[in-house]
Amino acid sequence: MAYLEIQDLKTHFHQRQGSLFNSTVEIIRAVDGVSLQVEKGEILGLVGESGCGKSTLSRTVMQLQPPTAGSIRLDGVELTELPPAEVRRRRLDFQMVFQDPYASLNPRMTVFATLAEAIRQRHPKLTGKPLADRVSELMETVGLAPRFQKKYPHEFSGGQRQRIAIARALAPEPKLIIADEPVSALDVSIQSQILNLLKDLRERFGLTMIFISHDLGVVRYLADRIVVMYRGRIVEEGEAEQVFNHPQDAYTQRLLAAIPGMAEMSH
Repeated sequence: MAYLEIQDLKTHFHQRQGSLFNSTVEIIRAVDGVSLQVEKGEILGLVGESGCGKSTLSRTVMQLQPPTAGSIRLDGVELTELPPAEVRRRRLDFQMVFQDPYASLNPRMTVFATLAEAIRQRHPKLTGKPLADRVSELMETVGLAPRFQKKYPHEFSGGQRQRIAIARALAPEPKLIIADEPVSALDVSIQSQILNLLKDLRERFGLTMIFISHDLGVVRYLADRIVVMYRGRIVEEGEAEQVFNHPQDAYTQRLLAAIPGMAEMSH
């Protein structure tokens, strides 16, 4: 059995259009019948342009957005049937890294406070030196010097902030991490550092990962398998090299053509 199993998942939104007295309701099918599996220890790359539904899919898996229909099973447990308190408890096992680390970090909390709070979700009785040692260890794990733990998010660069966000996601000792466009706001040179960090963390902790991006080239570097989404549906799925070198769907071919240098290589 796969670690994460998604069956016929749908997340629809109702959008009212027109005037107050003459309006219609349009259904936005952000996720429209998605089924996929993620094996334990695998990095699945989820690719598609902005608006294709990939971020809505990730938020639905995280139970931040309720699904309209379908099934989400994590390690054999049906998440959609759990009460909210149990979802919060189970969420220790699956954490998320967001696109904008500055928006996702509390600007009034130091790095120490941020990481300590996340660690204590799993270990509520941890205090004093053991807690401080764990914070320092986490910072070193993501390539940050522990001496920076009293600083605030605004005192760091974008790449450093994303490392803090990754450390916070690791703090509750999850088994699954969903990374939603975690490098798209970073310089190219910093992107490769973060991608290498995610690769290393997978190896070190045996993490299962869903890596979301609009950039097929970035996903190819990191993922074992690639799923391509278009208008709320999966249009292509396969091993990373297979999808990259022999794309079957016209939409995937367009995504490939958008990668700088790929058009020239194909002629």
